[in-house]
Amino acid sequence: MADIRQRKKDHVELTVTEGTQYTQSSGFDQFYFNHNALPEVNLDEVSTEAIFLGRSFSFPLFISSMTGGYADAGPVNAIIAEFCEINNLPFGVGSQRAMLEDKTLTKTFSIVREKAPKAFISANIGGVQLIEGFSKDKLKNLIHSIEADAVIVHLNPLQEIMQPEGDRNFRGVLNGIEQLVKDVSVPVIVKETGAGISKYVAKRLLNVGVEVLDVSGAGGTSWAKVENYRSSNKSPSHNFDNWGIPTVECLTQISSLQWERSFELIASGGIRSAHDIAKALCLGSTFTASAQPIIKAISENGLEGVQLLFDGWKNDLLIILTLLGCSSVSELNSSHILPKSC
Repeated sequence: MADIRQRKKDHVELTVTEGTQYTQSSGFDQFYFNHNALPEVNLDEVSTEAIFLGRSFSFPLFISSMTGGYADAGPVNAIIAEFCEINNLPFGVGSQRAMLEDKTLTKTFSIVREKAPKAFISANIGGVQLIEGFSKDKLKNLIHSIEADAVIVHLNPLQEIMQPEGDRNFRGVLNGIEQLVKDVSVPVIVKETGAGISKYVAKRLLNVGVEVLDVSGAGGTSWAKVENYRSSNKSPSHNFDNWGIPTVECLTQISSLQWERSFELIASGGIRSAHDIAKALCLGSTFTASAQPIIKAISENGLEGVQLLFDGWKNDLLIILTLLGCSSVSELNSSHILPKSC
């Protein structure tokens, strides 16, 4: 258990460093906005409100799962929760695996509901943990500890393989997800952790009843790099530091399924600005998500830092919408971006 706690602590500390970011682009820089010289909208009346799973939020941003499972995670999660409560944003806690194995860590997660009684909060468990089946007691603790509004299942085979103490068997994860969908009364969100979800994988997940896909494509934090940078990793393999499908490619592949399936699509992986958020929505996502800029702002300046970051993004998105002639984010579509010529 001590190893898991240290690993979680290492993860948070390493994700805020530039050395753990992908060198390949998420793909958003391939496009520029189709400027509208006659927008015919009033900036003061433009709205950044967005709908996710039938609920209205102030901004199309899900604060991605980041931390939990070690003593110092509690204060960080408390800040995230307070920030999301103030700004009406959805968020997810980090993997609750450690909490399920050691109940003394429950407080590092349950504090989020104390700080955010009205917020949309998602529980989180790794797909590998579902292989042998997930007991009703564990499922109850997972959801009730934070009064979860949804459950996130994270897929991270690349990270696990790069991790010296990581899992190596991934056979049975899909069956585990299918059973989880049947056992829970809240929506199930499946996300990658930075290497992306392809159209092929998306179809398989949708076929077993998953309601939300978070592509988490390459272009943001490389969890292969994170694992290779950990001091406990004596045999790092840097040949996979940039492995993954860029976020834009994931969106291009999966958004085409929206014509035949009903599901929500979250764009994450390299979301670093309001420009990225707007482009992701133009490319077919229904919402976006980010983690690294949030945790970095918190680590540097706490609640004030992350609020300042968010206020800047919100102001920029209002300007972008105005310059595109849109009064709301729901109006964004592929006509508002153009590919850059080579």
